[in-house]
Amino acid sequence: MAGGTKKVIISCAVTGAIHTPSMSDALPITPDEIARQSIDAAEAGAAIIHLHARDPKTGAPTPDPDVFMDFLPRIKQSSGAVVNVTTGGGLNMSLEERLAAPMKAKPEMCSLNMGSMNFGIYPAADKISEWKHDWEEPYLRGTDDFIFRNTFRDIERILRELGETHGTRFEFECYDIGHLYSLAHFVDRGLVKPPFFVQSIFGILGGIGAELDNLLFARRTADRLFGDDYVWSVLAAGRHQMSFCTNAAMLGGSVRVGLEDSLYIAKGQMAESNAQQVAKIRRIVEELSLDVATPDEARGMLALKGGDNVGF
Repeated sequence: MAGGTKKVIISCAVTGAIHTPSMSDALPITPDEIARQSIDAAEAGAAIIHLHARDPKTGAPTPDPDVFMDFLPRIKQSSGAVVNVTTGGGLNMSLEERLAAPMKAKPEMCSLNMGSMNFGIYPAADKISEWKHDWEEPYLRGTDDFIFRNTFRDIERILRELGETHGTRFEFECYDIGHLYSLAHFVDRGLVKPPFFVQSIFGILGGIGAELDNLLFARRTADRLFGDDYVWSVLAAGRHQMSFCTNAAMLGGSVRVGLEDSLYIAKGQMAESNAQQVAKIRRIVEELSLDVATPDEARGMLALKGGDNVGF
């Protein structure tokens, strides 16, 4: 099957830049917390750890390379997982800020959003009655007038500066069908070479909705555009996380979980950690008689440069 793999790669997005400290006490904030939860997620079965950084005092997303470098080496030293550093950063960060940590870390993999888009998380503010920090509410509510920018020029710059210069490969984040065609454009130009890792994302306000027809449409479109040259993975926001990942695995895809994408482990039940979510999706995958990829198997499937060739 095009885009399918013999083994399922589990990615874990540990903290992200969407959820705020007031939403969950389980959300890792400090470098120690991010490192510990990343290592635990790897031990639970995650082959790839997707990472953002936060200000240790306020929990606000930060692009500061020094904060990243406070936890990246620890994760590398204590697990064999692939370290995947964001190029999306947080809201209102410039491209230069978003690239500061990846350019210093030179990781095996980075995330790369395949287009500019409305990115609305403002409805989440209505669910919080008490805020831990002053920045959180305006950060969320301001997204009714926010566009996440990644122009074709921005994407090309990231591909050249990280990909061509440092050998970093990418988790191509596709929030809509048009993003698949944008990726195909860069494939046609020779700036992206197989095998590529396509992460289809569902349920973000401004992107494609979390409906099964959309999941199937995204898969068929990727198959048509990329044939056997890609590895397909799926994530879905909030309550759709586990059901969409289960369907993706059944369709021959890989999966992503983590507190960046959902704060829950079951209906009405907050997750206690990233590792808890990884353990649950691993159990589901294995109960479907599918095999979970080890980090080194994921490296082979995605043609990564290896953990010894990074900058941390």
